[in-house]
Amino acid sequence: MISTLNPAQGPAVGGNQVIISGVGLLGATAVRFGTNSAIYAVVSNSSIRATAPPGAGQTSVRVTSPTGTSNGLTYTYTAAPVLNSLVPGQGPTSGGNQVVLTGTGFTSAGAVHFGAASAVFTVTNDTQITATAPAGTGSAPVTVTTPGGTSNSVTYTYVPAPVLSGLAPSQGPTSGGSQVVLTGTRFTSASAVRFGAASAVFIVNNDTQITAIAPPGTGSVSVTVTTPAGTSNGLTYTYTAAPVLNSLVPGQGPTSGGNQVVLTGTGFTSAGAVHFGAASAVFTVNNDTQITATAPAGTGSVPVTVTTPGGTSNSVTYNYTTTPAPTLTDLDPHFGPISGGNTVTINGTNLTGTTAVHFDAQPASNIVVVGDNQIMVTAPASTSTVMVTVTTPGGTSDPSIGNPYYTYVPQPALTSLTPDTGPTTGGTNVTINGTSLTYTDQVFFGTTPANFAAISDTIVLATSPPGAGSVPVTIHSPGGTSNSLTYTYE
Repeated sequence: MISTLNPAQGPAVGGNQVIISGVGLLGATAVRFGTNSAIYAVVSNSSIRATAPPGAGQTSVRVTSPTGTSNGLTYTYTAAPVLNSLVPGQGPTSGGNQVVLTGTGFTSAGAVHFGAASAVFTVTNDTQITATAPAGTGSAPVTVTTPGGTSNSVTYTYVPAPVLSGLAPSQGPTSGGSQVVLTGTRFTSASAVRFGAASAVFIVNNDTQITAIAPPGTGSVSVTVTTPAGTSNGLTYTYTAAPVLNSLVPGQGPTSGGNQVVLTGTGFTSAGAVHFGAASAVFTVNNDTQITATAPAGTGSVPVTVTTPGGTSNSVTYNYTTTPAPTLTDLDPHFGPISGGNTVTINGTNLTGTTAVHFDAQPASNIVVVGDNQIMVTAPASTSTVMVTVTTPGGTSDPSIGNPYYTYVPQPALTSLTPDTGPTTGGTNVTINGTSLTYTDQVFFGTTPANFAAISDTIVLATSPPGAGSVPVTIHSPGGTSNSLTYTYE
């Protein structure tokens, strides 16, 4: 008598091992699956190991011995599963992604293989399995194994993850909306582009380029590309606040343009454009809070804006006027100390509405408009020779007209007198040595002025005036008054 079959089912092609358990099996002379004889081996009086022959459907298994034929137990031949498709058909070399297998005969699935590697899986129903792809490389045949055998194979391709190499631009406004071009490799099947945790709308241009629309954000975030093969490395994208424009100086100018306008505000460092209305202006970013722009030609009142990767600023109004530009004809004096602070009279025309005076880039202070033809200012500190310009609502004066040059003169310094003694009657020729002597305008022996001639920047020849005792010799120039050296009357 036989009591159990293990397993009680198998593939139609046969060939699987079936353990037949029962009693009185030691003298078995035949094992049959239906009418088909099976190869077998008697293990013990209670066990036989048989190789199932080919078959179909359900059949009765019996054991024959000299004492007769046993009772029959049902053995079911099961068709091998059929695998139709994999979704997705590719994935990362690291594995871990979910792959849906569709086909037939999956109910009793005991194994799913990607090549030689076993996969963790769940049988959803007889026609679907969800498997977690193991790690791998290249192309691997995927199969499903059930008691009915192993299915046909469908190819699964392991694809390296995408690589992100560049972002252009790599910064933009916190409001988002800017176009960012991503460059790299293996972008063709991209399913997501993320700026930090935020998903971006994007178009795959080709395998090496994606155009994405940056979503809103703040600070610095990592940009990544995801494909069925995995997620790329990340590159930093920085959200930048839009610039803020506070003021324009001057706030008006000629319709012909060409005058300098100083813009103040914040967030100017990366400025890419300055507009007067719709017209672009040539400009220089002085620092994060100041831009110097050349006003383009225009008419009426126009909004001035600054554009950076962070967006476009608020606008401040600039007015175009038909007032004639100022003309500068002369200065008095043309020289002054490098420390500034001296009063300079500027002569010219159309000076009534003066709003600024510059010594090169340095603004003058204490502007007093005497009349349409004259203003007075306090010179700023500077060095060398500079051009003085006057700005009015009509524009900025042209430095090529008139004589607008102003020279900063260092304070003179004396090093020696030769000789340093002479008669009380005066008349001695004294060589005064020092530096910054070129612009000498007075020489004093004590408080008495002396006749002199400036020979060079280091030598002045003076004639001593009458005097007595020891007196300090000093030189005066537009740069100030020198130190003193002692001259003795004998």
